[in-house]
Amino acid sequence: MATNVHLTPELESFARFCVESGRYSNVSEVVRSALRLLQEGEERNARFNAMLDAVRLEAERNGVYEAADVLAEVDGIIAQSPQ
Repeated sequence: MATNVHLTPELESFARFCVESGRYSNVSEVVRSALRLLQEGEERNARFNAMLDAVRLEAERNGVYEAADVLAEVDGIIAQSPQ
């Protein structure tokens, strides 16, 4: 499948620099690498959003704790611990 991609002059220059530095054989490899990174980032964001949704559901089911209350409880436990 042939796809034409139009890059800004800055991106074209960067892609050519990557090829000239020897890291890639051609600009197509640079674009494929960039797309893989974009895909990985999108997948990572999707997993993170799924985790946030799960946490929200758990909080709705079980309630939430205020950070100040948790810290106060921890401070109380520490204060009661033998030194």
